[in-house]
Amino acid sequence: MAFQFPLAAVLRFRESIEKQEELALRKIFVEISQAQHRIDELTAEIVRARQSLEQAMQQVLPAVHIVSMTSQIDGATHRKRELLDSQAELERRREMQNRKYQAAHNSRKTLSDMQARQQDAYMQERARAEQKAVDDIFASRAQRG
Repeated sequence: MAFQFPLAAVLRFRESIEKQEELALRKIFVEISQAQHRIDELTAEIVRARQSLEQAMQQVLPAVHIVSMTSQIDGATHRKRELLDSQAELERRREMQNRKYQAAHNSRKTLSDMQARQQDAYMQERARAEQKAVDDIFASRAQRG
């Protein structure tokens, strides 16, 4: 008879919960990465816009052009600030999701360890029974011969 773990259904359930929590955590990591990428893009855009403004200030240009450049910088700075705020919220969500994942992982691992211990005990008992059967056969042959 093969080894059967009595809590196999519970273990499969906990494995699926762990996988769901891990996927949710990975999704948050992707969102954080995308936000960081956009922040980096905006930072570079702001630097380029400021350099353009400095060059424009050395030339004779209409005030409307300079105001437009300044508002472009202000808009990019505002979007960057919003992204930084959302990134802080994403980090908070990441920490919370990481705790959920760790709890699901530990819960699953406890059952996996229990299954491994029970399977080891089963295999040892089976090996003892097989050895006893072999010993009985040899003892029986020895008594006949």
